[in-house]
Amino acid sequence: MSIRRTISVVCVVGARPNFMKIAPIMRSFNRPDSGVSACLVHTGQHYDQAMKQSFFDQLGIPEPDIDLGVGGGTHAVQTADIMTRFEPVLIERKPDFVLVVGDVNSTIACALVASKMGIKVVHVEAGLRSYDRSMPEEINRVLTDQLSDLLFTTEESAAENLKKEAIDSSRVYFVGNVMIDTLCHNLDRAIPAESTLAGRLDCERYGVVTFHRPSNVDSFDALKNIVETLVEISEELALVFPVHPRTESSLKKSGLWRTLLDSNILLLEPLGYLELLGLMKSAKVVLTDSGGLQEETTALGIPCITIRESTERPITITEGTNVLVGTCSKKILSAFAEVMNHGGKVGSVPKYWDGNSADRILETIISNFNWSNRS
Repeated sequence: MSIRRTISVVCVVGARPNFMKIAPIMRSFNRPDSGVSACLVHTGQHYDQAMKQSFFDQLGIPEPDIDLGVGGGTHAVQTADIMTRFEPVLIERKPDFVLVVGDVNSTIACALVASKMGIKVVHVEAGLRSYDRSMPEEINRVLTDQLSDLLFTTEESAAENLKKEAIDSSRVYFVGNVMIDTLCHNLDRAIPAESTLAGRLDCERYGVVTFHRPSNVDSFDALKNIVETLVEISEELALVFPVHPRTESSLKKSGLWRTLLDSNILLLEPLGYLELLGLMKSAKVVLTDSGGLQEETTALGIPCITIRESTERPITITEGTNVLVGTCSKKILSAFAEVMNHGGKVGSVPKYWDGNSADRILETIISNFNWSNRS
């Protein structure tokens, strides 16, 4: 007869998009009756004191048990550094599972180390595909899924993507979206737009802008086109733009920062999760290239205009409030006109985007644990 014992899991976060995904998972794992002992490893891919305050503290994420302190670098340097620093953690901890989330460099690096050491890999947010291999995240997604033993999907179409890549369907579980767990858990705690805007804009009539992807900010022509389009939009609707550090650097180098300062666009420092959530709740529209914001706007019922040529989150288009327009100024302006004239796209909240995805993950891990082969 097997003796039931606590399951040991090492959970990995590395970059800003991971934080909203790991928060509900750690909350479920850390329940006294969970049957799981979770160690949180922060690779340090994105980490500073301000970010800790605005994400870890706001979302109730526990202090990392281990901080690898990797920092920046090229994709190759950063991935290699994470791998060499993560391996000793697994040698010491000997976990039953390594859980990774999303599609950043930390995700693939830690999944690869675990897989080579014979430790089972759990991938949360598996099966999303843009089919654009020019995006580093797409490569991370595909390879992590190939290495994973349990694959948790956010939307039903992801299972078809994995099937095409010959991944055994018995390892794939549709559990919903942990990003929406975090949104549901924090919706009542969102900091009102009035507080963030502090009288600088009409709190009942504005849009929110975010963009940071290399394809949009590293090319002068693309960046100039987006800026000029946003300035034109701002003549009809004031825009709030929390500026990502990468984007700010490109804007200043290109001389386009002054163009924004002279427009009806309010430039802000990067915001914490609760501040941005409060802004989105009251916005008329969100213009973005962020995958997470595509999902959050769908859950909130806020029209979203995605300034990208492809998306790995098609359900936000087929069921949600998202419209994919690319970087063509004419298409962006047409989608914006639809919002202003007709209220924008009306969507519905996808299946299992109900705030309970992390609990489904916990239940599935427990049910897949082979007690008889464990000491």
